[in-house]
Amino acid sequence: MQRSAVVVVADKTTLKRPFILANSVHMALCFSLLTMTVAYHRDILQTGKMVSTVSVVMLYVIEIGCLLLSVLGMFGAFKEKRWCFILYAAGMAAASQTIIVKAALSYQDIYEKHVVNEESKLLSMMPLTTTSKANKTLLYHIQQELECCGLVEGYKDWGSSIPPSCNCQYPGKCIRLRGSATLGAPKNHYVYQEPCLPIYVSELKLAFSLSMGIQFGSGVFWVILLVMSIKLMDQIRRKHDFMALLESNRYVPGAF
Repeated sequence: MQRSAVVVVADKTTLKRPFILANSVHMALCFSLLTMTVAYHRDILQTGKMVSTVSVVMLYVIEIGCLLLSVLGMFGAFKEKRWCFILYAAGMAAASQTIIVKAALSYQDIYEKHVVNEESKLLSMMPLTTTSKANKTLLYHIQQELECCGLVEGYKDWGSSIPPSCNCQYPGKCIRLRGSATLGAPKNHYVYQEPCLPIYVSELKLAFSLSMGIQFGSGVFWVILLVMSIKLMDQIRRKHDFMALLESNRYVPGAF
């Protein structure tokens, strides 16, 4: 009876289930990201967008690497293999440090590229009455998606040629143009009241914040998994050492 109790005490690898659960969640997240990357890659190939091949390859490497690390960690936890934990910890340490440092160093550069530059690009289209056909097509799409009109002064930016994409059917977002104020639009014509530039920039900032948050969050999550793997490896080592003591009949009650 005493020996059975000792074996139960020796088998206390309390982090095994939480570690396996955390890696299951991590694997599901990595698989979801990989699926989105494949869809994104297919989209840029079909539309002919100019995107750096290196960045796409890096996404594949990181996401497939994360999947493999999760599989390795779960295998190590199930089989209690020390070499699996060593490789897993090394991979997680490298991945977490890389993504956190990269995100911190590239924060300002990414903000300027995706927010400041895009804002300047839209402002360079002014005045909208003389902008290119390609720019107008882009603006029509933005107006439909964000339910806005014009860039800075709303519908007035379009002069006497207010496009159909400015047409509004939502009372809370519309303004009714009357008489001479229609600037060429039909009488009592309803258009979106808000200009697009502030809304568009706000959307860009939100997307930027989410992107950086995901990167930092991934790095922190990987650090947590790294710490869990080290502690679990230590628990398994203690268990094996304890079981070896029992098998060698050198166990002395109260020694541990």
